[in-house]
Amino acid sequence: MSRAILEGSEEISLFDSDIFKKIDFSNYSNKFDPPISVADPGPGLKIRALQSGDDERGFLSLLKQLTTVGDISREKFVDAFESMRSKNGTYYVIVIEDTTKEEIIGCATLLIEQKFIRNCAKKGCVEDVVVNSSYRGKQLGKLIVITLNLLAKELGCYKVSLNCTDKMVKFYEGVGYTKEEGNGNFLVIRL
Repeated sequence: MSRAILEGSEEISLFDSDIFKKIDFSNYSNKFDPPISVADPGPGLKIRALQSGDDERGFLSLLKQLTTVGDISREKFVDAFESMRSKNGTYYVIVIEDTTKEEIIGCATLLIEQKFIRNCAKKGCVEDVVVNSSYRGKQLGKLIVITLNLLAKELGCYKVSLNCTDKMVKFYEGVGYTKEEGNGNFLVIRL
């Protein structure tokens, strides 16, 4: 683990946020009222890659609004961050930062899975989508999911999947996800 990262004197991104400049958002510009986009998510807001200091900007507290997180030390966060970063092209954790408060108020993960099927294609999986409860209703969840969908397309994925609770199905259908006939089962074994 890098001492500079652990101490916070060096800040690095999980991936290069310049990839957002390659995303063609033109087909979605009319889907938001009022208009927002990756480049302009709203006043004082910025979409970017997760950074090594985001645990100190409320990233883990935000995730607690979604699920159980646990007590994660700075060292444990940096270890997990560096592990994800070392798997270049696999983990794309994006965040929405309220730059006026230096607080992470939204996030989601795109996990890229390399396959042997479909001529060694890539498949995306969207996970851990959450927007801070005080920022909901501003289309930010929709924006972050559409951004990940377009990022997956830019990265060459042939499809993107996700799992969600029953109450979130309508939301995800609203951003293009469908239940595939004969393939709508989700099974899990908790270890």
